[in-house]
Amino acid sequence: MKQQFLAAALAALSIGTAAAADKPVRFILVGDSTMATASGYGDAFCARVIRGDTCINLAKGGRSSGSFRAEGRWDEVQGLLKGSAAYRATYVLIQFGHNDQPGKPGRSTDVKTEFPVNMARYVDEVRELKGIPVLVTPLTRRSFKDGVLQNNFGPWLDVIRATAAEKKAALLDLNAESHAAVQAMGEQEADTLAVVPKPVTAPVAATGAAVEPQGAAKSAFDYTHVGPKGAKYFAAMVERELKAALPDTAREFRPEGE
Repeated sequence: MKQQFLAAALAALSIGTAAAADKPVRFILVGDSTMATASGYGDAFCARVIRGDTCINLAKGGRSSGSFRAEGRWDEVQGLLKGSAAYRATYVLIQFGHNDQPGKPGRSTDVKTEFPVNMARYVDEVRELKGIPVLVTPLTRRSFKDGVLQNNFGPWLDVIRATAAEKKAALLDLNAESHAAVQAMGEQEADTLAVVPKPVTAPVAATGAAVEPQGAAKSAFDYTHVGPKGAKYFAAMVERELKAALPDTAREFRPEGE
């Protein structure tokens, strides 16, 4: 009788384990315009996820770690997480920083007081609802000066990295990798990643010399957001970083070339 009970228990455990393994995985993207639809890499990332899984891009342009929550957008994420039992795992990728910087009324957060609290709270609340938080450092801007790619995210990067270490959360250091990659490719190639890429050749003046855009025309070029080429490029980068940080996610993406 005891052996039969043990056998039944093992069989039930085996069935339960198999059922859990059959459940799909879900990815939820939370962040600003550099991750959002039409201006960021988020949709291209979701396109790489296998058909049986779910990927939801909730990133929104102009949002910071504070305004995303203040507008009630985090409520939607929490609502989705309450249904986590239907998934083998739910990974929530969280990327803020661009709009947390000073000079953006209603969005900026203090890097010493508000930003660390906001990022830690996101991690804690994802875990409370059985999700897996993944912190992502901000995608690099692509503005060069004298051949050197600029980067003014320093204090915000420090906070995100420190929060990941303190909370033992997965970290994708997208800023470090994207900055190094864009610096290596150079300004001309980096400009092709934009929403509207710069022409390969500049207009020609009457003298026959190329004319560089000046004033407002030059400053109006978008060095922050990405078009289809940039979206695919950085989505692949995020995918690689995620697989390295959380190896269990490797099978949730389509093979290269598909």
